Amino acid sequence: MMRRGTGRFYRIVVRSELSDTYAVAFEGMEMEAKGGDTVLKGMIIDQPQLYGILDRINGLGLVLLSVETLPDYAHSRRGAIRGQEGREL
Repeated sequence: MMRRGTGRFYRIVVRSELSDTYAVAFEGMEMEAKGGDTVLKGMIIDQPQLYGILDRINGLGLVLLSVETLPDYAHSRRGAIRGQEGREL
């Protein structure tokens, strides 16, 4: 369970390529649409914020494909997602 206020970097994938108009619904998250899916990436500070995002996904009728936390080293200052070897994913 996430402790309140600690924050974790998340990667959330939904089915459907969302347009930029959905960015307001996921403020603070990076959005990348490709291959029929949309990847949302960003820092989520606590479980209420995570559940709020998941509620928005459900409210918009989107299909949730995956939710995963990423290790601290996976997020560089540039915002790229990196694997253990430092390669961009």
